[in-house]
Amino acid sequence: MLRQNLTKVTKRFYASAWQKQTSLPAFSHQPQPYNGPSAEEVLRLRKQHLNPANFLMYPDNPLMLVEGNMQYVYDEQGKRYLDLFGGIVTTSVGHSHPTVLKAAHEQLDKIIHTTVIYLNNQIAEYAKELTDRLPEKLSHVYFVNSGSEANDLALLMARAHTKKSQVFGLRNGYHGMSAGTMGLTALSSWRQQVPQGSSIHHVLMPDMYRGPFANLSEEDQGNMYAADVRNALETVGGHTAGFILESIQGVGGTYTYPKNYVKQAFESVREVGGVCISDEVQTGFGRTGTHFWGFENHDVVPDIVTMAKGMGNGAALGAVVTTEEIAQSIKGLHFNTYGGNPLSCAIGRAVLKVIDEDNIQQNALERGNQFFDGLRDLQKKYEIIGDLRGRGLMIGIDLVTDREKKTPASKEAAEILEFARQKGVLIGKGGLKGNVFRLKPVMCLNEQDVDYTLNVLDQAFEKISR
Repeated sequence: MLRQNLTKVTKRFYASAWQKQTSLPAFSHQPQPYNGPSAEEVLRLRKQHLNPANFLMYPDNPLMLVEGNMQYVYDEQGKRYLDLFGGIVTTSVGHSHPTVLKAAHEQLDKIIHTTVIYLNNQIAEYAKELTDRLPEKLSHVYFVNSGSEANDLALLMARAHTKKSQVFGLRNGYHGMSAGTMGLTALSSWRQQVPQGSSIHHVLMPDMYRGPFANLSEEDQGNMYAADVRNALETVGGHTAGFILESIQGVGGTYTYPKNYVKQAFESVREVGGVCISDEVQTGFGRTGTHFWGFENHDVVPDIVTMAKGMGNGAALGAVVTTEEIAQSIKGLHFNTYGGNPLSCAIGRAVLKVIDEDNIQQNALERGNQFFDGLRDLQKKYEIIGDLRGRGLMIGIDLVTDREKKTPASKEAAEILEFARQKGVLIGKGGLKGNVFRLKPVMCLNEQDVDYTLNVLDQAFEKISR
């Protein structure tokens, strides 16, 4: 009884706190005066010279960001915004974090680039510090520059090691937009109408909200979706090279999986001689709060782990980590010009240092719990919130126009996104229908930041529900 009462008190505390936080928390940083071209001129130049397939988060009134400090970013007018998307889950420990800046400046004063044909301490020490945070068998690191490169290399490793070709992924998954990884990415928005990666198959995405088994218990859903993996593997006989998944689906709408699904799927893949790949590009480096790596939440140890994004806190940095046995499967020479350059590695090492010194993972857990407590209160209040998903500071808010039919509220999501922007809060959006808010903030945000966000969402949901 006492514990129940404490829970009620805690929930009342969060509700009263975020209702009172009516403005962005005070912050001492003063942005530098901006002296560059106007936002209108930048937009004109972008349309004239940049990739026309790039998209804008706010197409009707594009936002230009010119400076950042910790959990905040600033536009050219000096207006401050709380960054709840972190450059698409990339700025992890803080914009212009002083520890990361210091490491970068010190390395810039020494040498930026050497390539791996020469020895350099940064890459060697970073590889050791990175593998110290992984299960013992994951001992060999290949440094690259992005998540797409990392997943491309993981496919190469799986096929070289098994001497087989077929790779399995999940529907609704996102693994990059290179020629090789686009075939793995099973979201139509992110696929071009050209031939893509060959010998790739997609199994059912374990959707506990809209999926075909949503009326079953979580355990039964896990069993059913795992059975789909087994059935799919049987269709290609003994030709399976590997199976790849995100520990939590990111771009697809922050989908978590039923308990024991991943463990069963990995067991089935290994039974037919394939290797298991965990895409930690978004879930790694403490973001889920409970663990440093997303795969740890599933009680599994992959054969290959890919990572990027938050790894470099905005710097171009990615990696593939695997076993010695799989690493030995890459015969002859293998090379990446910029992968593991001294500057990127110095930044990566600083990120690890900040995660420890600033208790980033613990903050992700606490602020994530705070978010979920407040969002559950809002879900009781507003019918538009259909489902809440995620772990730590990887949160999805699935908006619907009808809770019974679970109809995606895509138009309403866009309107709320703009409302939050006007209030100084930047939120991400994803899912196949663009109706899932992606709260994946810079992980140094504080309690008052969460309170303010909940207040803004409360106002937005109230306005859209009238």
